[in-house]
Amino acid sequence: MAGVIKKFFIASMFMWMAPIIILCGFNHDLIPGVSHLSPYSLTLLSGFVAVISVNIVIAFYIYMAMKEPADEHEPDPTFVSEAKASVSHLIGKTEDSSQSMKKEE
Repeated sequence: MAGVIKKFFIASMFMWMAPIIILCGFNHDLIPGVSHLSPYSLTLLSGFVAVISVNIVIAFYIYMAMKEPADEHEPDPTFVSEAKASVSHLIGKTEDSSQSMKKEE
């Protein structure tokens, strides 16, 4: 469980840091070739690249989540048995009420 939280925390940090670094890089002329752009074009390009960077981080996080082994997570058998009993009890009540409604008709 700690590994999952660690991956989520790292992905969240990159989702915050990547766009800020990109926007600062564009605004302070740290990226070569952007000094000749108009302010309007610079704003559009930097915003577009920042949004793309967040989407790349999200895609990478989804890839890492799908790569995680599925057999590692087993439900608690006590919880499963109690949930099944609860559902069967609820279904029994529903059937009883539907039968009593049919008798009344």
